[in-house]
Amino acid sequence: MAPQPPDSRAMLIRAFSLAVCCLVSGPARAEVVVFAAASLKEPLDALAVEFGDVVVSYGGSGTMARQVALGAPADLVVLANVDWMNVLVDGGHVRPDSIGDVASNDLVMIGAANMADVVLDIAGIGAALGDGRIAAGLTEAVPAGIYAKQALISLGLWEDMADRLAEVDNVRAALALVARGQAPLGIVYATDARVSDGVRVVATFPGGSHQPIRYVAALTRGAVPEAAAFLAFLHGPAGRAAFAGAGFLPPVDSVE
Repeated sequence: MAPQPPDSRAMLIRAFSLAVCCLVSGPARAEVVVFAAASLKEPLDALAVEFGDVVVSYGGSGTMARQVALGAPADLVVLANVDWMNVLVDGGHVRPDSIGDVASNDLVMIGAANMADVVLDIAGIGAALGDGRIAAGLTEAVPAGIYAKQALISLGLWEDMADRLAEVDNVRAALALVARGQAPLGIVYATDARVSDGVRVVATFPGGSHQPIRYVAALTRGAVPEAAAFLAFLHGPAGRAAFAGAGFLPPVDSVE
């Protein structure tokens, strides 16, 4: 007897059953999911590849913290601001015993690659700005923007410069505005300036003009076991070498 054509109704039922199984089980999840500050992309990407089975999502620290607080499936959080980490601690979203610094940074002003150095006073910044604006992270949410506001207040520049800021949702967006020539100046981390040939550091803000720029890592409450091993990897020799190679400074608490 010749083979009979498959029953179309049975095929539909089988396809529907497979689809339901996929929806219930969901896609396979990477062993370790990391939510991290955008400025950490270069060293964390390299460390994730070296460690293996790690996926990293980047954004402004405030955005990353809010997503974790809303239940996003992160195992490890690395933020550029202690205050945002404290928000997660207060909400019971991270394990306090796992919190520790992995690196630190400097705050700088950048301009086009051919721009001369800028004096950090009203006359110097005003001459470099012309009719343009200073690209910076959101001064009430993005750590780089928070530090920028602190520095401008400390130097007596805030009242004159507050209305001349172009505020964006993460530090890499501020870098991009300057690199594309859409803003003559920007305030970013020293490490950000290293990743673009289109900009140069035209001034460095005094360390005492803002809070220390600390990169703080912590495990979330629901972290998979492998996340603790990756966190230890960040704190270990490989992590320190990767951060240093990308221009980051040692953790604040390790500097005497």
